[in-house]
Amino acid sequence: MTSSPEAILLVGGKGTRLRPLTVHTPKPMVPAAGVPFLTHQLARARAAGVEHIVMATSYLAEVFEPYFGDGSALGLHLEYVTEEEPLGTGGAIRNVASRLHSGPDDPVLIFNGDILTGLDIEALVATHRTSGADVSLHLTRVEDPRAYGLVPTDPDGRVTAFLEKPQTPEEIVTDQINAGAYVFNRSVIDTIPADRPVSVERETFPGLLAAGAHLQGMVDSTYWLDLGTPQAFVRGSADLVLGRAPSPAVPGRCGDRLVLDTAEVAPDAKLMGGTVVGARARVEPGARVDGSTVMDGAVIEAGARVRDSLIGAGAVIGARTVLDGAVIGDGARIGADNELCAGARVWCGAEIPAGAIRFSSDQ
Repeated sequence: MTSSPEAILLVGGKGTRLRPLTVHTPKPMVPAAGVPFLTHQLARARAAGVEHIVMATSYLAEVFEPYFGDGSALGLHLEYVTEEEPLGTGGAIRNVASRLHSGPDDPVLIFNGDILTGLDIEALVATHRTSGADVSLHLTRVEDPRAYGLVPTDPDGRVTAFLEKPQTPEEIVTDQINAGAYVFNRSVIDTIPADRPVSVERETFPGLLAAGAHLQGMVDSTYWLDLGTPQAFVRGSADLVLGRAPSPAVPGRCGDRLVLDTAEVAPDAKLMGGTVVGARARVEPGARVDGSTVMDGAVIEAGARVRDSLIGAGAVIGARTVLDGAVIGDGARIGADNELCAGARVWCGAEIPAGAIRFSSDQ
């Protein structure tokens, strides 16, 4: 038995729901609390004793290695495997198996690259070892489980079924959902079919259960957020800054705001709610930024009001413009006196003239 488990990090997704932020940047590399989101996952894995991580990459795969290198700066040994064709979660796990050093009975941690969580990683590995499971799953409880696959367990925590997204109230038999972190025995990974797409959620897990394998669930509901949508991503970043979501990688002390060293913020500008202002970004006098992420080199001009929004790298938000729940792509220019609300998205490099878009201010 190895002393510290290895890990596989699934970072191949296209992040289509996060567009336009993911046009030039893979989802795990979009900044959250001042560093690529993936940095938080790697730092938390390292804090839990993981030393060797294999990244399963696909979309914009060439971005990861130049940034993280061999992982030594984080105290890790990182390797990268790129899928030529998307293989799904199970196929991606199988595709990187040759890079693992573990023996057949050793535990291998698997993380999804878009989940922000306070999961006690060491407790999940301990649960796996003491229960003698073939696979262990992190489960979390949610108030409304209809958007997720349900994972009921028996009184001992053993998984009894995998239920697709429930359609009727009668189908909601539990509030426990698959939270996207697993421990596999190394030998189980080798049973996943090679060289074809496989969904671990829809094929591997139900197949193992049907074959009589022992799948263990561990409920840990400390903090959990799927960062798949812009609204969730901006909230996750703010929660990292505010200290609600734990990470050893936040570059600075937790508080109401995080301003990176080379940013310029006017003395009377107001930053709150876990707002992040990236490197070389500028926030001009009288601007107010609440719960938002302002990426590197972006400009928030005088008197603008930005709330719960993501501002891409190099974008410009004009004077007195109001943004609420908006996503502005890299290099976009929003003229003065515009109002963009309720999930508005502006593509990379787009330009909106001054005063072109207005909503009633009472909504």
